Amino acid sequence: MPPDTENFAEGLLYVLRGALEKIRPDLVAAGKICFCMIAVCVIVSVVSTLSESSKAMTEMAGAIVIACLLLGSANTLIADGADTVRDLSEYGKLLLPVMTAALAAQGGVTSSAALYAATAFFDAVLCGLVAKIIVPLIYIFIALAVASAAIDETLLSKLKDLSKWAASWSMKAVLYVFTGYITITGVVSGAADQTALKATKLTISSMVPVVGGIMSDASEAVLVSAGLMKNAAGIYGLLAIAAIALGPILHIGLQYLLLKLTAAVCGVFAGKKITGLIEDFSGAMGLLLAMTCALTLMLMISTVCFLKGVGV
Repeated sequence: MPPDTENFAEGLLYVLRGALEKIRPDLVAAGKICFCMIAVCVIVSVVSTLSESSKAMTEMAGAIVIACLLLGSANTLIADGADTVRDLSEYGKLLLPVMTAALAAQGGVTSSAALYAATAFFDAVLCGLVAKIIVPLIYIFIALAVASAAIDETLLSKLKDLSKWAASWSMKAVLYVFTGYITITGVVSGAADQTALKATKLTISSMVPVVGGIMSDASEAVLVSAGLMKNAAGIYGLLAIAAIALGPILHIGLQYLLLKLTAAVCGVFAGKKITGLIEDFSGAMGLLLAMTCALTLMLMISTVCFLKGVGV
């Protein structure tokens, strides 16, 4: 976290610099692995050209070597992504009640309850999906990709595509429903809160003799103070979410891009099996990146909706 959270842009740059410094050693290690994969592809291509009879065995051996090179880093990144999702969920359990109370104090009683209920529910759903469905599906996808590259079985390839489709669409479904719920309830609850605030001010002004108008105007100062508290907590919360998620997201994203680049380079001279295996590992990193970004995006959307206040 930055030492000063008053300026959001400077705080975000501070978090970004810290994340880049942390992932630099991992980036060097990933570059070495990609270089080794290119070397393996070159060797396999040369051996396959010299001996057509052993081409299938050579490509199988190359696929196994590339799998051994990538499995260790893939397992580390998957565990890192799952830990990040869990950390974000735990932090959300601390941030959301604060934002809910601040928005309720500003007059958004209905809006704060709707936002908190939606975020808490979909947070639990997404975390459950990650732990019980998405992470196992990513492991299944990688295992099927390695088996498909080694054996070249059509059924394995179809099962691999099915596991990837199931993982991606489960995350998309949660985000679609979440954003739809936020949009609908934001309009309804915001209008209800605005109506309630106007009614309350009118009641205070008309029911309290002599000083009713003054008290009604003074209530604006209370609402502004609650809004300042909510904005301070919201900015801090956004920076904290970025501090938790930005490092793993950059790490996984750079790994994804490096694998894509390596697959493109190897595709020039290597066979389809080996190139496809590298692309499948990059696809697994893409699923992992989407998994990590999904909860980050959900918490940020909720925090921004809280910051907007009444009428979200």
